[in-house]
Amino acid sequence: MKKICILGGGFGGLYTALELAEKTWLEQPEITLIDRDDRFLFTPLLYELVTGEMDAWEIAPTFRSLLADTPVTFVQGDVATLRVEDKVVTLTNGTRLDYDYLVMGLGGDTLYAGVPGAKDYARPFRELVDAEALKADLAAWDGRSDRFRVAIAGAGASGVELACKLADYLGDRAEVRLLDRGGSILTSFQPSSRTAAEKALAKRGVVVQLNASVLEVGADFIRVESGGIAETLPVARVLWTAGTTVNPIVETLSLPTGDRQRLHISSTLQVDDRPEIFALGDIADVLDADGQTIPTTAQAAFQQASYCAWNIWALATATPDRSPRPLLEFRYVPLGEMLSLGTDSASLSGLGLSFDGPLGYLARRMVYLLRLPTTNHQLKVGWNWITKPLTTEFEKWLGQSTSQSKR
Repeated sequence: MKKICILGGGFGGLYTALELAEKTWLEQPEITLIDRDDRFLFTPLLYELVTGEMDAWEIAPTFRSLLADTPVTFVQGDVATLRVEDKVVTLTNGTRLDYDYLVMGLGGDTLYAGVPGAKDYARPFRELVDAEALKADLAAWDGRSDRFRVAIAGAGASGVELACKLADYLGDRAEVRLLDRGGSILTSFQPSSRTAAEKALAKRGVVVQLNASVLEVGADFIRVESGGIAETLPVARVLWTAGTTVNPIVETLSLPTGDRQRLHISSTLQVDDRPEIFALGDIADVLDADGQTIPTTAQAAFQQASYCAWNIWALATATPDRSPRPLLEFRYVPLGEMLSLGTDSASLSGLGLSFDGPLGYLARRMVYLLRLPTTNHQLKVGWNWITKPLTTEFEKWLGQSTSQSKR
């Protein structure tokens, strides 16, 4: 029996596991998915958790519920060591797992770039606990007369979306400042997306400060240099969306890496000189079959998963009397860009279309609904989106009726 071990349950890892589970096998392999958390996180919808637009179970279902009707075994744990020569993974709890094929989808960590105080006082926004902690911050501030001052370091997609969501959610109760050391927001996005975002930020009163370097972060301040002038700004919270560094386990491996210390892999997603190891997402540095540099986005990892699952299946089903099926070279297909620009607005561009506002908000929701893992989870979330507004209105009506009857 072949053993397939998948490290990391993000878009690359989980979707590879789900696709492998659907393949037809002569002998069902042993497929194990390992993640340090017990829940998958649909990160593009993490902002909606802070504003209460969505519930935690919708964007962060448990791995066990998603994999319940599949042959995939889920193991919760942190990777302690990986011995590629022996094909052995050891977890921090001592669990040892052998493999014939390994998928590395461990993602990355927050990059603080050595800014003093950033790691101690700035809060990243990439995990479920980050969103829940920010939501608790806002709840604790509720009722105070002073404004909630928040500085967001990094004007990429995460920073822009977070700024718009917070500005809409808090309104006049907040002062939102978006900082970036570059000369533009969303530098890797299309002009139409950038223009829509600039309008959305301006409409919501978000202070955008470009060519600004963060010098220091404290418990209640952020020190910024812009145009050769340094200033200290009082803040209630600093949110850090300024960059990502590769998972530290890569440093412990004797595997080839690229310029950004990501694993260097071929267009078939295999690590150089280790054809049994596949790498996806933030941990991988790859040019696809057309020579494109692959962005480290959920969209790219989502697409890589299909190729990875096929190639492992092709190798694992080879027999002595039959050559392996041909491996597929990954070709990235840009499917467009989507940005949440508040609690009722979003922008979408791609496939020759470009629009924003409430229509963009609805389109973004529908696209992400179809990308949620498993049909069962999609149906549950879709049904909740339909019935939740009706339930809310009914509860309001019931409360008003009860109040009137007591008079």
